[in-house]
Amino acid sequence: MQDDTIKLLKECNAGIKMGVSTLDEVMEHVKDEKLRDLLAKSKETHTELGNTTHEYLNEFHDDGKEPAMMAKVMSWMKTNVMLGGDDSDNKIADLITEGCNMGVKNLYKYLNQYPAAEEKIKKLAKDVAKAEETLVTDLRAYL
Repeated sequence: MQDDTIKLLKECNAGIKMGVSTLDEVMEHVKDEKLRDLLAKSKETHTELGNTTHEYLNEFHDDGKEPAMMAKVMSWMKTNVMLGGDDSDNKIADLITEGCNMGVKNLYKYLNQYPAAEEKIKKLAKDVAKAEETLVTDLRAYL
């Protein structure tokens, strides 16, 4: 049970870090103030969820997990190639939507992969997925 709990926490931790990093990367390209506010609010939500994740990791005496280097490089490349001079708000919304959808998919994959994780950690993973899904819904106006 503890093994599944720690593994699920680590995956949540890595995913949240990846999401915050991506939001940081695109923020300077956003033109629309409402979109910038929406992304800033999402970053704040993700940061709060990340803080909760760190509190739980500390309870288990674990340092967490950094996103895989290849995933970070691919994310950075995709962000810069996809924007590639066209840093329009709809491109940014599209990029973030794709990242959120991938994050939700991975979270549910990990929830299924680590079924013995503690309920509070499963709830945290679902809260992260809900934050991602909410952002996708909010971004539809910019696609």
